[in-house]
Amino acid sequence: MTSENGTRPTARRLRADRARQVADVLRRQVLDGRGAARSLPHEDRLAEEFGTSRNTVREALDLLREEGLIRRVPGSGTQVVAEKVPHGLNRLEGLAETLHEHGDVVNEVRAFGPVRAPGPVARRFGLPDGAEVVYVERLRRLNGLPLSLDLTYLAPDIGAELDAADLAGQDIFRLIEEVAGQPLGRADITLEAVNADPHSATVLEVPRGTALLMLERLTTLADGRPVDLEYVRFRGDRLTMRGQLLRDLP
Repeated sequence: MTSENGTRPTARRLRADRARQVADVLRRQVLDGRGAARSLPHEDRLAEEFGTSRNTVREALDLLREEGLIRRVPGSGTQVVAEKVPHGLNRLEGLAETLHEHGDVVNEVRAFGPVRAPGPVARRFGLPDGAEVVYVERLRRLNGLPLSLDLTYLAPDIGAELDAADLAGQDIFRLIEEVAGQPLGRADITLEAVNADPHSATVLEVPRGTALLMLERLTTLADGRPVDLEYVRFRGDRLTMRGQLLRDLP
């Protein structure tokens, strides 16, 4: 086998590639389990299961250890020490609704009030340039640990009916539906990886430059009017995105 540039890969590189493949499969096994302090099978068993060498399995486990998901415990084998919570992408729900089975979500409102909408934000809402919207910044904690930093722009008529106490105690989606008198309809989302800037790193308690999951979401009411534009930065070491995609065949 040769690579695209015509060179033959070394045995070391082939083992590294295989280790990454093993780590990808094991990562799901780790994250699908319940509770910490679970042990993974012995290296010999994993090597047999994956049809590879113990050295390759060790490299795969090293990758997961560097991600903070497992640790080697002398005399006890390899244990799971971190757990990510699943965030579903199949339904339009607030964070507390989505994660209600995994603990308590607490909101810390860091900023709240009317601001002049940046041009691109005003256009997403269908508002004229220079229009005001309501800006909200919240730190969301799950079971006391920082999980996400949410930067939200609200349609002016919706935001004017809310206060900081409302936003600290409830998911913003429920509040919007109460104020609007109708349910939310849909959301257009974009999910990408971004590096933690100094502000985000401080608030989320991660090193500067840490990779975060960034969700951009424009949410509309059932009548199609856009009312909520969010930029949500999630700690990737504490949350995983999951969804189900259906293919419509002709």
